[in-house]
Amino acid sequence: MASVRVIVFSLVFCFILGTFLSCGRSLQQVKRTPVVAVPEEWSGGEVISEPIRSDWWTTFNDAGLNRVINRVLERNQDLQAAAARLEAAKAETVIAGAAERPTLDLGFNMGRRRQNFVGFPIPGSEGRVLKRTYTNAGLSLDVGWEPDLWNRIKAGKLAAKANNQGREADLIAVRLSLAAQATKTWFLAIEGRGQVELARSSLESYKLSSQRIQARFERGLRSSLDLRFALTEVKRAEALLEQRLEQADRTIRQLQILMADYPDGSYSIGNKLPKLTQQIPAGLPSELLFRRPDLLAAEQDLVAADARIVEARAQLRPSFSLTSPIGTSSNQLQTILSNELFIWSMLGNALQPIFNRGRLKAGIMRNEAVAEEAVARYQNSVLQAFNEVESALAAESVIKRREEALKEATRYSADTMKLAEQRYRSGLTDITTLLSAQRTALDSESQLLIVSRLRVENRVNLFLALGGSF
Repeated sequence: MASVRVIVFSLVFCFILGTFLSCGRSLQQVKRTPVVAVPEEWSGGEVISEPIRSDWWTTFNDAGLNRVINRVLERNQDLQAAAARLEAAKAETVIAGAAERPTLDLGFNMGRRRQNFVGFPIPGSEGRVLKRTYTNAGLSLDVGWEPDLWNRIKAGKLAAKANNQGREADLIAVRLSLAAQATKTWFLAIEGRGQVELARSSLESYKLSSQRIQARFERGLRSSLDLRFALTEVKRAEALLEQRLEQADRTIRQLQILMADYPDGSYSIGNKLPKLTQQIPAGLPSELLFRRPDLLAAEQDLVAADARIVEARAQLRPSFSLTSPIGTSSNQLQTILSNELFIWSMLGNALQPIFNRGRLKAGIMRNEAVAEEAVARYQNSVLQAFNEVESALAAESVIKRREEALKEATRYSADTMKLAEQRYRSGLTDITTLLSAQRTALDSESQLLIVSRLRVENRVNLFLALGGSF
């Protein structure tokens, strides 16, 4: 019972003394407010002040895309790596906070030793060596406590906690980025499929025209030059089709990699790009600072950098520690728990840096420089975030006008191609005019597909710039 009382007394004494020495000293965190002028509303385009949905990709009304996003968020390796980094940061937070509490270590040791008595004139032992074997066992319990007088431990804990929250924001940023990347790749694959169908249709059209020209050439109604022009366009169309097939295949394989599937190029994709008719929900500019995960991560890195300054400054001041070893020692194992063999002591020590203060001061200067770098990096990240939103909003109207213009151009080029075919069959125009009209019609439709996909991609960029619904 006496040993138990001493153990309890040591624990209570260390706790009360450490608490008394640390009380009244709260951590004064360095306050830094990056100055960035935030407007009341976006200037890049018309939006509605509504919150963004967390599943923003469902606004495209594409069931195939929804399946792809779900699969990416479940299986992607980059996301799993970010999740592992978050778990490591959580463990660092636990480690940093453990220093605030007393330590309690239990130890057990046991040893045997033989000693030979050689050269000692012991009566009755002539002609032989006397030997003796010793057995010693010990049981120890060490109680320790370091009072956090200068908030060194608290600062380390705050830095670890900020790092933990920053990695949590990084994880969400990776999820948002992967969802955006998968969405872009999905619609790029759809555009690629449309380009393949357009190239195949153009090839059939060129083949039909060349067959008609060849029939007229054989009847002497067309020159060999017309036939050669027509056959050249057929071969160019064949090459274009192969190029479109290769591009579409590469995009599908990239989509499979995002889903952590084997890239065999056999994944089934959608048929058409979505119609963007709804207004853009963008919220208010001031909300961006609290919604974008990358900005929140940068802010937490700034908090951690400031805490490291406090931690480094505390290294210059004296540190104190309290220890209380408790235990027993006996040469018989069965008596190791006997109160008669019980020993204990209480120790305290103080440590004041003297000759290494220059190194410690240099560490403070380094941490202050790192904090200033974090401030500049955070301010730049904020400005870049606003720029990404404003640029995407401005591009929305520009790309929309391009799309409308290309729709008109596609309609005109289709009419022109039909008219050129009629005039060529009537002998009113030459082969170069017909082929030029066919190429213009093909290029207009191809460009319309690209711009329609770019408009969808810009909408994805806007969701990404706005931070989704973090």
